[in-house]
Amino acid sequence: MSAMMPRAFPQPLSLADPPLSPVYARLGAPFHQPVTATPLPEPRMVHFNAALAGELGFDPDVGPQFLEILAGNRPWPGYASSASVYAGHQFGAWVPQLGDGRALLIAEVRTPAKERVELQLKGAGPTPYSRGLDGRAVLRSSIREYLASEAMHALGVPTTRCLSLVASPQPVVRETVESAAVVCRTAASFMRFGQFEYFAARGQLGPMARLADHVIAEHFPHLQGRPDRYAAWLGEVVERTARLIAQWQLLGFCHGVMNTDNFSVLGLTLDYGPFGFMDRFRQYHVCNHSDYEGRYAYSAQPEIGRWNCERLLRAVSPLLADGPNQAAEIGQDLAARYAHVYHRSVMRGWADKLGLRDFRETDAKLIDEFLGLLQRSRGDFTRGFRLLSRIRAGSDAPAKGVREEFADIKAFDAWVADYRGRLRSERNVDDEARAGRMNRVNPKYVLRNHLAQIAIDKAMLGDYSEVAKLAELLRRPYDEQPDMEAYAAEPPDYMRNIEVSCSS
Repeated sequence: MSAMMPRAFPQPLSLADPPLSPVYARLGAPFHQPVTATPLPEPRMVHFNAALAGELGFDPDVGPQFLEILAGNRPWPGYASSASVYAGHQFGAWVPQLGDGRALLIAEVRTPAKERVELQLKGAGPTPYSRGLDGRAVLRSSIREYLASEAMHALGVPTTRCLSLVASPQPVVRETVESAAVVCRTAASFMRFGQFEYFAARGQLGPMARLADHVIAEHFPHLQGRPDRYAAWLGEVVERTARLIAQWQLLGFCHGVMNTDNFSVLGLTLDYGPFGFMDRFRQYHVCNHSDYEGRYAYSAQPEIGRWNCERLLRAVSPLLADGPNQAAEIGQDLAARYAHVYHRSVMRGWADKLGLRDFRETDAKLIDEFLGLLQRSRGDFTRGFRLLSRIRAGSDAPAKGVREEFADIKAFDAWVADYRGRLRSERNVDDEARAGRMNRVNPKYVLRNHLAQIAIDKAMLGDYSEVAKLAELLRRPYDEQPDMEAYAAEPPDYMRNIEVSCSS
């Protein structure tokens, strides 16, 4: 093709006649209720994800009509928005009814790649499930979710994504008075563990089976028609969840609110509230200051993932077999998959982060010792692993440029000697090739809390440039990007202890 020829793009969707695919909408009651969004006064676009818009088949130029839809001020043509009901275990306590208290499903579309995607507005006003609250989101939390979901996508983590971030001067009361915002989130489905828990708790097996059949038909079609389709589907959910939590651990990502109503049956990272990427490594790091008991600490996340899967399996057990004993036995076998898949995934991931071609069980000691060094040195998790690619297996010289990050240099040097010995035990040692592999799994840039806070502070003054800058930076988290080196640094001391809560 001639370099002078224009680049071909998919035909932009016409909002007057979009390729709607209202599969979930057809389920109707009792799964969701129709709800009209509450108009957002004086909406203005903070950031529009043009790359995602292209994947969805939308015109990357946001016209006034599209802005009004993304603000919740007018409906998607031909689609009635709705809010879903669910229940859940919140911080371990059972809550029999929750639901989309500030989220509305506004469209289901078919993309140029023939994939079905749901679009949801978060912060579009109250719903029947708002429990007396305003149904709004604030600019602060919306910026965090917008940036985090796209950052996680670029890191290779399954996640919901964000198409747009719209702000308004409308005041919203949280701990203080803030301004409102609406995020448009996208996913193949926003279905949660808690939706099955809701119907199970009410003994409504018919609706629960119908919901399971919907999920299987739309997202696990290879299981349709199998007599054991429910067990096979749940087995995949358990395994996806285990692999997801392993990815969180490998990136130092803490979710903050791992309630069952925040867990996706597709294995997606769902609901970015008081999340955080660790700066200094701490095994018991708690990113949510509302989590007074540390239930969702970094080190607890793998076990909570298993516990949540067990709650889902218990809820859906009547679909597994006619008798409770047989159903319980099947459920136990499915739950047992979690530990095996998690261990295999996380240990393979740690080995990759160290540049090891194969994982040996004896490598667990090498990994634990390095994490221990990081913790004792109050070392930075992301920087610590990224810098390891500079170590050369063929040299016995001190690892300059790396060892200075550690308080106990003698202990670090001893660890490096063991690490080099392990690297040399592999055939065809090539330091440059290994460094390249390591830098493809150890990111240089993550959405640190202080970076997000700087963007928030500027946005609250009407300056959205830092949001745009971070959005672009985090699209390539593994690349060096030399002119952005400052964004890979540890936070300054005065920004080390930024606290986030459930209102974040």
